[in-house]
Amino acid sequence: MKKTILLLVICFFISGILQAQETKQSPDDIPKTALVLIDIQAFYFDTTKAPLTGRYEASEKSAAILKHFRETGQEVIHIMHKGGGDIHEYVKPLPGETIFVKEHVSCFRETPLLEHLKENEVERLVIVGMMTHMCVEAATRSADDLGFQTVLIHDACATRDLKYGDDVVAAKDVHLSTLSTLRAYANVQSTAEFLGE
Repeated sequence: MKKTILLLVICFFISGILQAQETKQSPDDIPKTALVLIDIQAFYFDTTKAPLTGRYEASEKSAAILKHFRETGQEVIHIMHKGGGDIHEYVKPLPGETIFVKEHVSCFRETPLLEHLKENEVERLVIVGMMTHMCVEAATRSADDLGFQTVLIHDACATRDLKYGDDVVAAKDVHLSTLSTLRAYANVQSTAEFLGE
């Protein structure tokens, strides 16, 4: 009787392992993914213009995500806002990496981005950049509306204090409230979570 029970337990244990291995997503099952770096430009690092809270930290996290995409040979797309200056040195494009310049809040509006993604059969986007409540939010919402699986790296984004009348909304509150709504449009993760650290 004891041997039978022990045998059943062993079989159950082995069955569980095999099932877990079968359901674990293999690299072939992961949809083709592109990293979209939004507006990490000189304008947001100029203390006389629009300095963002946590801009250096967010840029360092963006650089870590960018490094991963380069090492794994995945698509990298840099978005620049016209008039925003050079892309910051932390995430400076390499020769051959795609760069699109936009004039509107959404990087999908009047740019070749969507056509480029379709041509390259990209199904999932990983989004980082500036500002959380503006261009990052617009990109995230648009990506979901257009049918892309979307991952937003929250600590690789930054924003600033906002004013409404006489009230000032702190950058941290702007950032967090935006992220809380964007969870309906994207899988919101930290850099460490995305990289599996």
